[in-house]
Amino acid sequence: MTYTVQIKVMPLKELLDPQGKAVMGGLENLGLGGVEDVRVGKNITLQVNAESPEKARAIAEEASKKLLSNPVMEYFEVSVN
Repeated sequence: MTYTVQIKVMPLKELLDPQGKAVMGGLENLGLGGVEDVRVGKNITLQVNAESPEKARAIAEEASKKLLSNPVMEYFEVSVN
């Protein structure tokens, strides 16, 4: 069966997010000052052919650890639909 897997990769909260700071500055320049913080990450969608949702999740987690994220600077979250 084919499962749609969403992977959200975000910078660690402890680290500076230069892209987020740039977006924050842009929002302020546009007069949208109510935004308190911006973090910019990646959203990755995989179509995984697997025997079960658990197996699809395991494949996505392995791909995230080995290729899609940098554990020194980022964390990831996986959801299977």
